[in-house]
Amino acid sequence: MPSKHTQQAIARLADLTPRQIVAELDRYIVGQDEAKKAVAIALRNRWRRQQAPEGIRDEISPNNIILIGPTGVGKTEIARRLARLAGAPFSKVEASKFTEVGYVGRDVESMVRDLVESAIDMVRTERENEVEDLAYERVDERLLDLLLPRPSEATAEGQRGATTSAAAGGAGSGPSLFVVSSGGEVAREGGSPEATKERYNRTRDKLRQLLRDGQLEDREVEVEVTQQGAPMFDMLVPQGAPEGVENFSEMLQDMMPKRRKKRTVKVSEARRILLDQELEKLVDMDDVTSDALERVEKMGIIFLDEIDKIAGERSQMGGPDVSREGVQRDLLPIVEGSNVQTKYGMVKTDHVLFIAAGAFHVSKPSDLIPELQGRFPIRVELKPLTEQDFVRIMTEPENALTKQYAALVSAEGAPLTFTEDAIAELARIATGVNERMENIGARRLHTVMSSLLEDVLYDLPDRGTKPITINGATVRDRLKAIVEDEDLRRYIL
Repeated sequence: MPSKHTQQAIARLADLTPRQIVAELDRYIVGQDEAKKAVAIALRNRWRRQQAPEGIRDEISPNNIILIGPTGVGKTEIARRLARLAGAPFSKVEASKFTEVGYVGRDVESMVRDLVESAIDMVRTERENEVEDLAYERVDERLLDLLLPRPSEATAEGQRGATTSAAAGGAGSGPSLFVVSSGGEVAREGGSPEATKERYNRTRDKLRQLLRDGQLEDREVEVEVTQQGAPMFDMLVPQGAPEGVENFSEMLQDMMPKRRKKRTVKVSEARRILLDQELEKLVDMDDVTSDALERVEKMGIIFLDEIDKIAGERSQMGGPDVSREGVQRDLLPIVEGSNVQTKYGMVKTDHVLFIAAGAFHVSKPSDLIPELQGRFPIRVELKPLTEQDFVRIMTEPENALTKQYAALVSAEGAPLTFTEDAIAELARIATGVNERMENIGARRLHTVMSSLLEDVLYDLPDRGTKPITINGATVRDRLKAIVEDEDLRRYIL
């Protein structure tokens, strides 16, 4: 039975129909309707499986997907936006970094460990958000204790001094009173215990208000912090060592006693240190770990990029490349469903959704070993981007490149606008360069735009806040020399 928090995460998927998922992806990604439709159905099936009868629920396997298309058409962005939309643990790995068991490099199980780490961070952030208000209240109280020690602590030395004075025949002074000035300075005066307590509370209330108003941020206080682990443990992990060795090093650090020391810092820095300490006390990490492992098993998504790089090419001997096929065979049990040991516990990958992607320029999906092909039943081919797609990419998405540069320029106080003919000209140039050189899809827009606005961004602080308008003539003038010169285009665009 899923935990309460996991049930809440799954319940959020009930409001996301495939049509709504596609509409949400349309806000950030132009075109590629077939790919959006495929991933929307796969995500909705995660919720449908949870609603199925318990007897058949575990038999329903996720429909893993292979996205086939050239670079820069939106494969990675679709998977990333999908995971963010679902609130699911997400990990992006490149298949080309893996090596067969027995070779130096990353083993395929590390992708599951990365997914677990992602889930731990996500669940811990959720728990911290739930107790954030309480943590800030506790931090304020601890800061007040540092700025104005409580009477029982602050008057201990005064009482000892009074006893000494009385023994010497002097008149013993009573406990101290505290007076705070408008600048936050605290002074002591004598008085009875009742008056001391009352005066202390009034002073503390004044300090609390000054603290909330931000008037004490530059005051210095002394806080106790935990020192980081000794560097000797880092030296125990050699470069390229298996990942289990790193976990062993962390275990040794946890076994060693924590060394604490006192630091004098400003209130603004002390607030950050104390907030981390309070959140650590309020968040139950055992509960976080348990919930994170459950979410990985029921909702996890692994994006396996560059899968075409491990497709088995035929070697001169006539058989497939041993190392590449070895990586595929190592991948197979994880995609099929197996138990993977992580430092947080065992993880079952039976219901983790795998989305693979590759350009498949040299190889093709049929070059993968048959067993692995069978575990990716859905194949979607993404279309290359056209000139009209480039125009839409620069105008329609909420994070369009033109809007990003306008936000950067507005930081200096100058509004930046692009005319329609400027956007059309940028799209034409990007398409032309992609056709004559390597086709890198929408990423070409980044290189073209950065070359276009290089002088503008350089001179921006000196030119004031006058509006900047980029039109078609400006684009042609600034990029003409680069586009026409073959050598320059190779290095700049």
